[in-house]
Amino acid sequence: MRSERRQSPDTTGLLLLLVTVIGWGVNWPAMKLLLAEVPPFSIRAITAAVGVALLALIAVRRGESLAVPRALIPRLILASLLNVTAWMGLATFSLLWLAAGEATIVCYTMPVWASIFAWLVLGERITARRIVALAIGFTGLAVLVLGNGIEAGLQKLPGAAFALSAAVLFSLGTVITKRWPVALPPAALVAWQTGIGCTPLLVCALIFESVAFAELSGRSWLLLLYGGIGPLGLCYLAWFAALKRLPASAAAAGTLLTPVVGVATAAIFLGEPLGARELIALSLTISGVVLAIRG
Repeated sequence: MRSERRQSPDTTGLLLLLVTVIGWGVNWPAMKLLLAEVPPFSIRAITAAVGVALLALIAVRRGESLAVPRALIPRLILASLLNVTAWMGLATFSLLWLAAGEATIVCYTMPVWASIFAWLVLGERITARRIVALAIGFTGLAVLVLGNGIEAGLQKLPGAAFALSAAVLFSLGTVITKRWPVALPPAALVAWQTGIGCTPLLVCALIFESVAFAELSGRSWLLLLYGGIGPLGLCYLAWFAALKRLPASAAAAGTLLTPVVGVATAAIFLGEPLGARELIALSLTISGVVLAIRG
């Protein structure tokens, strides 16, 4: 009986992690499709509005308080800017130059950068294995960006820079949040972070972009709803629930399935290439991240 009790949370955690990974992975080709009709800032602003409303409703239904102690406001704002504003804005912009599968691979170098920031901020020891992991990860990026020649690589360079910046800043936000946690209930915390983090993106959307809502296709409306309800809402809740049930290293390793899902679904739904270059880059990047997690 004891072993059953011990095994059940692990099984639940793995299922929650699987839901998270699939939802996040499918969102990459979804955003790529949306960019044909909706500009990048507007995508994030609209999906955030849906996600925040859903999360606030869930928080209220679960009896979670949405009040934020004054002492936590500065760290909540910092976490929101790094984990949401930088991640969502820069990652979405990278899709203007990169294929959905390519952007996914670059963005999910996050654990490599997190290991470096953990060394700098948390004092965690950086090992030779992590240095090798960084070298392997960069090799994977080089194969991805330069695999079709220098000229093609230079055309993709802005997208790679945006995606890499998103990964680095999100990793910094993760480590800072671990060092100075924001002690709020899960749904309330995600609602606040999404709302605060997407506010600068909303301002940019209002200033620089315009959306002809009446001309949007039914597919775009469905994808916008999916982006708010799935990746921004339910997937984040599933992620935090999985973290409670699984070791952090196991949860981090599980997120490596996200670029696999992203590359595969981009090939299926967008017809993006899935050849030797993509597979080699994906393998190298995942190998580097696995080493970083273990090292």
